[in-house]
Amino acid sequence: MSTLKDRAAAISAQAGKMGKTVYQETQEAKNGMFRRDYQKENGKVVTLEEAIRRSGLKDGMTISFHHHFRGGDKVVNMVVAKLAEMGFKNLHLAASSLSDVHAPLIEHIKSGVITKITTSGLRGELANEISHGLMDEPVEFRSHGGRGSAIATGEIHIDVAFLGASSCDPAGNASGYSRSENAKSICGSLGYALPDAQYADKVVIITDDLVAYPNTPNAISERNVDYVVVVDSVGDSSKISSGAIRDSKNPRDILLAQNAAKVIINGGYFKEGFSIQTGTGGASLAAVKYIRESMIERGIHASYALGGITAHMVKMHEEGLIGRLIDVQSFDKVAAESLKNDAFHKEVSANEYASADEPGSATHFLDMVILSALEVDVNFNVNVLVGSDGIIRGAIGGHPDTAADSALSIIVCPLLRGRIPCVVDEVTTLITPGSTVDVVVTEYGIAVNPRRPELAERLRAAGLRIVDIHDLRDRARKAIGTPEPLPFGDKVVGVVMNREGSVQDVIMNIVD
Repeated sequence: MSTLKDRAAAISAQAGKMGKTVYQETQEAKNGMFRRDYQKENGKVVTLEEAIRRSGLKDGMTISFHHHFRGGDKVVNMVVAKLAEMGFKNLHLAASSLSDVHAPLIEHIKSGVITKITTSGLRGELANEISHGLMDEPVEFRSHGGRGSAIATGEIHIDVAFLGASSCDPAGNASGYSRSENAKSICGSLGYALPDAQYADKVVIITDDLVAYPNTPNAISERNVDYVVVVDSVGDSSKISSGAIRDSKNPRDILLAQNAAKVIINGGYFKEGFSIQTGTGGASLAAVKYIRESMIERGIHASYALGGITAHMVKMHEEGLIGRLIDVQSFDKVAAESLKNDAFHKEVSANEYASADEPGSATHFLDMVILSALEVDVNFNVNVLVGSDGIIRGAIGGHPDTAADSALSIIVCPLLRGRIPCVVDEVTTLITPGSTVDVVVTEYGIAVNPRRPELAERLRAAGLRIVDIHDLRDRARKAIGTPEPLPFGDKVVGVVMNREGSVQDVIMNIVD
């Protein structure tokens, strides 16, 4: 058998005829040999069914997934359908989050394939069915930082992780973007998949773009990967920016954004080198515009922006206004492309992002965060998970993590949504404790937590309208009256865990 050196020499003799350099031909020969022989010899590249069989998965075990393709995810439904076909039962599905696209799980719950779910959020028909009592065992809800901690400590033990990747080589080096011409999908950061890849007993990468070794830089290393499965599509990239991620021209959102920006600018932390995280709702994204204008006007630069990164933050980074982007989830294609091309756009795991147990997690160094809410009560407690109708319709995300760790936590919400009050006596479901919330911004004034009197004084001195949160509640009541109690039943359908891993609240089934 000829050596690669002999083949290179032969290629060199033909280089003039072929119109390619010796280096190019040699690399093509090496890649061709590698992709053919290595895949055959190392045994990692297999079918989905073979990966499941080899993983040792058994009834009653825990499988995990990430949600970086958001509404475009195809991996969860694909894998669970295959598990159902293979006859698995009584599985625990531990996903970083679930959404509308995962409605097919309803039938797999009814048939007993899935009997337990751990997640950050639920949406759509799946959430509606679970809210009405679909599952015998309550869904366990954890924040992103809380989930990362629970995986690291073994409280959530993952038997097999099925992780979608935009590209992967035969050895298992996987990424949320691709540098090949055959790229079909892109999701950017794989931050919520990284704890799974590190701690799961077995890891299966599912990709629609198998590339030549080495796939670098990569988010997930081959050393943590047991099998690689190639499929037609892992996700629809156009839908990673669906749902809550939206720009707004709504006058109310603009007013909320202006007020939130004023709190940021006058709260005492808006100075050279500050750090910030903003949400993805219309008011939060609009607030970024006003913060940017003030940064330019005052010559102030941020050290880093954190969390789910959007095109808005990428633009400010490229303008030199933000030094680093710390990305646990890319919220649009612009952010995903930036992560691929920019060395100062850093991908981090959920643990490095927001784990209470991780000394160096980025939230520990966070100055300011802007967050949204479904409800806020007079004790500054926040609900972002259960709607005013008692139906689960959101996600905990990093809400309690960032509120707890930041120096200034700002909740932005309207006084009313239609005929529904957002400032209430007591939140339907406690997600973020009021002890970690500093300011509530509404279109009718700004309420400051009484534990922060110095902050209230700063904002008053800046001419902002500071009101008592009880007055906001009363104003909402005056406008629409007191809503009737929700028709909750006596079945617990959800358990909300706090960052430390103990039960914080429960969600009861809703009765029509």
